[in-house]
Amino acid sequence: MATTYNELYLNTRRVLKEAGVNQAQLEARELLCLASGKAREQFMRDLSLYAPDHVERRFRELLDRRLAGEPVAYILGEWEFYSLTLDVSRDVLIPRPDTETLVDRGILAVRDLPEGAWVLDLCAGSGCVGLAVASRCPQVKVILAEWSEDALRVCRQNIRRCALEGQVSQARVNALEAPPRLFQDFDVILCNPPYIPTGDLEGLDPSVREYEPWIALDGGVDGLDFYRAIAERWRCALRSGGRLIFEVGFDQAPAVEYIMARQGYTNIDTVQDLGGHWRVVEGRV
Repeated sequence: MATTYNELYLNTRRVLKEAGVNQAQLEARELLCLASGKAREQFMRDLSLYAPDHVERRFRELLDRRLAGEPVAYILGEWEFYSLTLDVSRDVLIPRPDTETLVDRGILAVRDLPEGAWVLDLCAGSGCVGLAVASRCPQVKVILAEWSEDALRVCRQNIRRCALEGQVSQARVNALEAPPRLFQDFDVILCNPPYIPTGDLEGLDPSVREYEPWIALDGGVDGLDFYRAIAERWRCALRSGGRLIFEVGFDQAPAVEYIMARQGYTNIDTVQDLGGHWRVVEGRV
């Protein structure tokens, strides 16, 4: 029996809600748009139309993947972050609303800097942080730095997708090691490093544990390996007065403040995210 797009949409929203999906309405719409090849506006306009059999079959396949636990962002191959639509794959973490606080602090740090100021997005993943800052602060130059070649491929795709080729570049860098000789005089280093303690990885939600890259999650025994290494080894990459700005786990702010203070950073400040967690720690050299 033929089914309208609206019937598919309502049934899917109900099924996703029953499965515990928080954004069931949004996900139902996005999956149906992908299956049908329709833009959101076209899909909403065509709700009363019957879905062709091939579209319904394709949609059922996508829904089965979602109900098996695969994050919707990986199914779609893209995700919205800070008003940008970015490519994502299982080689990078899915950009999350918590990380918008890091972007906010980055924009505040660079918005009054002169033309040609330099920003480094270290442990860039998809490039979401650096690209969001670049999109709002056209006077700065941004480098997306990553160790994973697969993640760098996603960075390159997103630089092109955001049409920021003239402002943003990418480089392969190991954040745990001292910076390359040419990496110096940055005005701001933004960093959302791996910060999950190794022993906690197995206890993560299956949608994270089984699909997102562990290389981007594992922060060592206590989750602080990257904070220690970067605060010590990358200090020399900042110009005098430059800022290092970290995203941190929900209970890690005091430890990261201590790490930065021991390395001689000043004006150390900690900022809450919209959920009330102390999400960003920053300091100056």
